[in-house]
Amino acid sequence: MRTAIDDYLFHLQFERQLSPRTIAAYRSDLEQHLARLTARGIVDWTAVDTDLLRHDLASLHDLGRAARSRTRLRSALRGFYRYLRREARIPLDPTQELEGPRAGRPIPGSMTSNEILRLLEATLGERPLDLRDRAMFELAYGAGLRVSELLSLESASVDLRERWVRVRGKGDKERLIPLGKPAVAALQSWLAERPRLLGRRRDPGLFFLNVRGGPLSRMGFWKILRERARASGVRPEEIHPHLLRHTFATHLLEGGASLRTVQELLGHAQLKTTEIYTAVDRARLRQVHREFHPRG
Repeated sequence: MRTAIDDYLFHLQFERQLSPRTIAAYRSDLEQHLARLTARGIVDWTAVDTDLLRHDLASLHDLGRAARSRTRLRSALRGFYRYLRREARIPLDPTQELEGPRAGRPIPGSMTSNEILRLLEATLGERPLDLRDRAMFELAYGAGLRVSELLSLESASVDLRERWVRVRGKGDKERLIPLGKPAVAALQSWLAERPRLLGRRRDPGLFFLNVRGGPLSRMGFWKILRERARASGVRPEEIHPHLLRHTFATHLLEGGASLRTVQELLGHAQLKTTEIYTAVDRARLRQVHREFHPRG
């Protein structure tokens, strides 16, 4: 159960980009919540229902916890259980009937075209790891994959001849994403060197491998991205795994792609999820207007 909390906090830090203070508060709330569940004999998240959560919140009131603390816990619980439901770790979200304010979603950041090129140039080399990293970055940016989709991508799901990749996203939904020529070239180069990294080990069937020939973890990918960003000088302290996906969406909209097209490519179930990127595009338009219009 603790692993699910760690995964959620990783999601908040590197995909939602919440502040360290907020993440620390959520960690404290969720770990205390887990401790109270464990004391009640709960050993699996699927056993948690709405009544149990209400009782948990009520117990804090009885202990004299401030209303602000209880509101924060309610927010932490809503976000956490929604995450578990999206990741298919629980069949239902027990927080749907819990009342409480919903925090607005932050506008995602993005990289410039020049920053993307500099990051890719940091992977130039003929070593297997250089080719792997370049292929991962080209695919994450060129196809807008989630980190989980990138790392769970199976070799059988990559069709370099037809230039498509089949991705299994949230809710176990599949989508086909076209590949550009740079991504195809990078994937072909990595595919030719992949057997060297695998060695005599059993093939896990995943397209991307770690240095030992096994599955690559989210934390492993983040470390690779951070190291390459540091080598290229591209905002190493700000970069995070989801930034490549954000940049993919932002650049498509800037290039004139429709919101519906971006929604389909990103695998968003609802258009309102994709609409957050229009705020990014509007912000860019305002900046351009201020810089270049004589009366901006």
